[in-house]
Amino acid sequence: MKIAVGSDHRGRHYKDLVKAQIERLGHTVLDMGTSGEESVDYPDHAHMVARSVAGGGSERGVLVCSTGIGMSMAANRLKGVRAALCMNREMAQFARRHNNSNVLCLGQDMVPEQDVAGIVSEWLFTEFEGGRHVRRVNKIDQA
Repeated sequence: MKIAVGSDHRGRHYKDLVKAQIERLGHTVLDMGTSGEESVDYPDHAHMVARSVAGGGSERGVLVCSTGIGMSMAANRLKGVRAALCMNREMAQFARRHNNSNVLCLGQDMVPEQDVAGIVSEWLFTEFEGGRHVRRVNKIDQA
């Protein structure tokens, strides 16, 4: 799977952890920054990842900022993106199983570092359940 990752300066450390994990699992990573410590605007990186997912350049995306809120709000502005802010494994599982999330958002200041790998794995490996959820996801995408 090809997965786009991006962060602002406040989420760069977790972005780097996620990138390494995804690569270890054998997936291709498109790193859409940031790579430095200087302040950047989170919507710029959220939109790069979201455009990649919405346009088919990547199958999924992961975004990180300090809380994950701004990234999820910015990414969800693009049609076809279903970005989910997940704070634990259970949220990640439901984001995929019921909502067919294609972008995972994480908050570096909100999620303990030791939980990141489990959240990412849960989100990557959980399949969309389909069934009654298809109708609901279609309604999200029609907005």
